[in-house]
Amino acid sequence: MKEIFKSAATRASCGRGPFHDFYAGLLAKGMKPEMARLTLARKIAAITLTLWKKEERFDVEQLKTQAA
Repeated sequence: MKEIFKSAATRASCGRGPFHDFYAGLLAKGMKPEMARLTLARKIAAITLTLWKKEERFDVEQLKTQAA
């Protein structure tokens, strides 16, 4: 599972959208790219778990409100 989330974070960091914006924000704060991708992977995993438990759809606001 770890590799799945790390791969998703790598892909998201290269594309467009809210996950890339989150990643770019981490880089802007001075975080190293490797650590920023790991933080993004953890964020994706946390959102996935929350959506799975609550049986909800993804909302961009979850990316902003959930603790990093």
